[in-house]
Amino acid sequence: MTASPVRVLHVIKSLGLGGTEKVMQLFVTNLDPARFTPAVYSPVDGPRAAQIRAAGVDTYIGPSLLDTLKRFRPQIVHLHRAGWPEPNLLVPLKRFRVPVVVETNVFGRDDPSPQAGIIDHTLFVSRFCLARYAHVLGEPLSPDRYGWLYNPVDTDFLARTAAPDRDFSRPVAGRISRPDPGKWSRIALDFLPGLVRDVPDFRYHVIGGIPEAVDFVRTHRLERNVLFHDQVETDAGIAAFLDGVSVLAHANDAGESFGLAIAEAMACGLPVVTHPSRGMRDNAQLELVEHGVTGLVARSAEEYARALNYLFSHPDEARRMGRAGRDKAARLFRMQTIARRLEAVYLDLLRRKGITQ
Repeated sequence: MTASPVRVLHVIKSLGLGGTEKVMQLFVTNLDPARFTPAVYSPVDGPRAAQIRAAGVDTYIGPSLLDTLKRFRPQIVHLHRAGWPEPNLLVPLKRFRVPVVVETNVFGRDDPSPQAGIIDHTLFVSRFCLARYAHVLGEPLSPDRYGWLYNPVDTDFLARTAAPDRDFSRPVAGRISRPDPGKWSRIALDFLPGLVRDVPDFRYHVIGGIPEAVDFVRTHRLERNVLFHDQVETDAGIAAFLDGVSVLAHANDAGESFGLAIAEAMACGLPVVTHPSRGMRDNAQLELVEHGVTGLVARSAEEYARALNYLFSHPDEARRMGRAGRDKAARLFRMQTIARRLEAVYLDLLRRKGITQ
């Protein structure tokens, strides 16, 4: 163990309400302060900045990453990025000669640029992303250079806050995403007419509605069944929203490299209905949602409607899947456990480079 805390700068492109930003926030606020002094750099401000500062972590907002490096003088820089070439982030790190560079490769993409040579360790956010990356490269990956670490979730809070006496027979589903067409699938809309025909009292609560969804609801006269909600900024808001539903309805054609909304719903004790992605698209939603164990996997709008109807009409099965999901989330995604694993990665890299304080 080093004599004084290791300075770790987390670098991210914005501080908005997206999942990547939330994961970074949970990392920096759960690092052991006796071992690490974290800080955050972003060129773009956002609502997470105030939350991070409220937790006692400094933020540096502005156009110059190099100036921040000179001020904070980190021993470790942890990048949170999509994975494709981003020289504006990597070149300053090379110029400053950061001792250790770690990246969380959010989407499992390859960066063949020369600047990527400064990265000492890449963390993927699921086993799926690591395996796909190895498949695309066509060669085994060294565990010294590549690994996977699930995204952290405040499973303790969500499990403690979730309704203890949820009525799983209530025909109510919830959906959470950014209001981005890229986070949607037609299945998330096409299942509605058939399900409403069979279950007229069905209600669909949606965070992250897009114009296409609003138009679909209006065209099919489903305003009584579908309710659109504003974005929420905190886990308390997420828990309150999920308390009003019996199942999480997930559908995203691009798939998930992890699936933060899924993991949070699981932590609240909800079963999840999802669908597989095609080809080499992200498919980690199937790593989280085990068919018949923590939820159901549907391959068409008709199967999706049947899956939801099955859960509403078999509340004991829904409860069993919800409990299995809650247990899995606590075992695999608990933020305190994930933070300790990240610390182990940091310390191992410092040791291998012979860096001490």
